[in-house]
Amino acid sequence: MRYASPYTPGAGAMPRYLAGRESMLEEADKILEAVAMGYPQKPVIYYGLRGVGKTVLLNAIEEKAEELDILYAHIEIAEKRSFIVQIANASKKIIHRMSVIESVKDLGHKALGILQAFQVTYNPEEQTFTAGIAEPSMYVSSGVLSDDLTEMFVAMGRMAAKAKRAICFFVDEIQYMKPNEMEALINALHRVNQLRLPITIYGAGLPKILKILGEVKFYSERLFQYIEVAELSDHAATDAIVKPATELGVQYEEEAVEEIKEWSKGYPFFIQELCNTIWEETGSEIIKKSDVERVIPVFLDKLDKGFFKIRYDRCTKKEHDFLFAMVRCGSLPCTISNVAKILGKRVSSISPTRAQLISKGIIYSTGHGEIDFTVPQFDRYLKRINPDLIIESIEADE
Repeated sequence: MRYASPYTPGAGAMPRYLAGRESMLEEADKILEAVAMGYPQKPVIYYGLRGVGKTVLLNAIEEKAEELDILYAHIEIAEKRSFIVQIANASKKIIHRMSVIESVKDLGHKALGILQAFQVTYNPEEQTFTAGIAEPSMYVSSGVLSDDLTEMFVAMGRMAAKAKRAICFFVDEIQYMKPNEMEALINALHRVNQLRLPITIYGAGLPKILKILGEVKFYSERLFQYIEVAELSDHAATDAIVKPATELGVQYEEEAVEEIKEWSKGYPFFIQELCNTIWEETGSEIIKKSDVERVIPVFLDKLDKGFFKIRYDRCTKKEHDFLFAMVRCGSLPCTISNVAKILGKRVSSISPTRAQLISKGIIYSTGHGEIDFTVPQFDRYLKRINPDLIIESIEADE
């Protein structure tokens, strides 16, 4: 094509046209507007598989927060990174932004003092943390993370209320929070809601976040609003394919659109990757089914060497065997008992492997005793790299 591609297959990259999420964005607008007006709202947790556009949603809602002059921070949690470090650093920036307002300077000094005590107390080398602030503080933390984070949120919330501002934290990959961090955040949010303080959170994570939150705090299902982000509807998938190209004078034949939907199964990341590949490999301004079919090997090669391989390479050989056994089950979700049967082992002996794969975000529990992949079409990838689904541990035993 003579034009730059209008498709954006990067992780969390905002597409030129965000299809199928209109109702979610409209609801987010209402929630942010209510929070900005001083009416507390339930924090929102988006959950879904990899590649469905959870991060894109957070980024789009951040733009609305910017329009409403809401103070916000974006936090992406990593497996080996402390959420407490990130939330405290983000809070410090927000408090400093409010501290220049004359009417809240007194509360600003208090909030900064509490934050300083919090930062000095929690040290990252001991699974707590310090931000390196050396000035003495009149405030002393309790040493109980849940209590200290709550105190910091309340001080920051009172400051925001007096300044007639609102605060929103956008937290991505929320499933990587440690249990004590999760509990502390839940307690802090619960308290600021009770006090009607203008602080809220938009979080995004894998489906396992529902179970994690429920285990950490029994009332978490009432504290948060949970919204599933799934594959696009047929109509929305068509829009995601066609509309970015139409703006540049490029058309898709109907059969080409149907072929793209068949290969992508409505998952936004796959739509963006496949359409971008077609754009790069096709010179015609009318895209036909044959154009799609011709680039499918290129598209799959990109996925296999990037999107899928990154996750596969994080697994051990024993975990690989577990994954291949899942595919051997024939249909997904599959039961842990079927996986054990295929591996020739007891359920109890493979439970640690299951737990490790869940922890790594490769699989998740879909129900009692059932599991599935967190990555769409991961089973197809496993069949491509191991067509006979050979399981090394079984072959070795034989």
